[in-house]
Amino acid sequence: MTKTKFTQANEKIGKYRWTICTLVFFATTVNYLDRQVIGILKPMLDTDLGIGEAEYGFIVTAFQFAYAIGMLVVGRLIDKLGTKLGYAFAFIGWSLAAMAHALSRGAIGFGIARAALGFTEAGNFPAAIKTTAEWFPKKERAFATGLFNSGTNVGAIVAPLVVPWLAINWGWQMAFVATGAVGLIWLIFWFIFYEIPEKQKRLGEAELAYIKSDQEDEVKESIPWLTLLKYRQTWAFFVGKFLTDPIWWFYLFWIPAWLADVRGLSITEFGLPLVVIYSATTVGSIFGGWLSSHLIKKGWEVHRARSGSMLLFAILVIPIVFAQSEGISFWGAITLISIAAASHQAWSANIFTTVSDMFPKRAVASVTGIGGFAGSVGGMLVASFTGIMLQFWEGKGHIEIGYRTLFIISGSAYILAWVLMNLIAPKMKKVDL
Repeated sequence: MTKTKFTQANEKIGKYRWTICTLVFFATTVNYLDRQVIGILKPMLDTDLGIGEAEYGFIVTAFQFAYAIGMLVVGRLIDKLGTKLGYAFAFIGWSLAAMAHALSRGAIGFGIARAALGFTEAGNFPAAIKTTAEWFPKKERAFATGLFNSGTNVGAIVAPLVVPWLAINWGWQMAFVATGAVGLIWLIFWFIFYEIPEKQKRLGEAELAYIKSDQEDEVKESIPWLTLLKYRQTWAFFVGKFLTDPIWWFYLFWIPAWLADVRGLSITEFGLPLVVIYSATTVGSIFGGWLSSHLIKKGWEVHRARSGSMLLFAILVIPIVFAQSEGISFWGAITLISIAAASHQAWSANIFTTVSDMFPKRAVASVTGIGGFAGSVGGMLVASFTGIMLQFWEGKGHIEIGYRTLFIISGSAYILAWVLMNLIAPKMKKVDL
């Protein structure tokens, strides 16, 4: 069998960096498995504990608020502690917080547990993006980001297959305990296989040289947040995350509720449509990262490749505005949601990579944290708005009108974000710190 150029290149250079990418992929899978549980169990929590739309919205808001604060604090902490310890501390924290949900007996308890989960889970993406910046040259970063970011989708696929079974057979408490405990296994492999490239004995000289082939000299001194906020590039990333992250949170926390409230599915029937949606997002995440990396290898400027790819995916989201239109079939709606969610992940793979394009490695986790803070603030506002609006329309007997409004917002956010990002930071030039 003839080997591909990609395989031949990896055999010549070495491929240990993809082992690191695999570790980050599984970390992201567990991260999203833990946060997806509550969305799937929402109908059961409503029945057992009387948690309605508005209360559920405020529980999600508590998660988003803590996630926003965590993004600022944890991202900065990871830059100081380094990726190995920073990632490990975050992982332990969110695993314990996920299991703590089992102790909750009402909206307040869930709000507290959810806030703890949000604060600790905020460590995943700053650590993951920093790891990618440390272990991959620029021409491979978007593809590597797309690969590990596809873990969000795998976690979201596994959840509707496993969580209903756990909840029905062992109670909803066990669903939180079991999914939270899974994450602690990852730590063993992290400490065995991870180290920065310069200290990793399993890494060959050729691969180390390849990793560092187009990387800048690392800035050694600490970079204050106020310094980072002076740059237009930081604000471009801030605005892009503020406008588009809340849409993903809506998919994650309310699509299961839409299946139950509008489409009439039971918790045991969530599996197939959610698997379809998140299988599509896995393809979108990998393809989105591959596309801009491929264009760069073909000779495109980095900004042109990233921006062109993001524009394509922003356009592909737009048809979701018709997902709640009259006359559309169930699977027609699922198709539109799948395309939009896949396009979000493709967009996400590229917007994350713009941080390492624009900033030196020492600032990557901090800037990622600032953008994550922005996305969480946007998500917090959308979560409260969604809960209140859906409860209002549910009281009127027309909850589908509320979802129609949310789908229209979802379809418009990305093209607006793309325009504003390009106005704020044209060509997203490299920051000289």
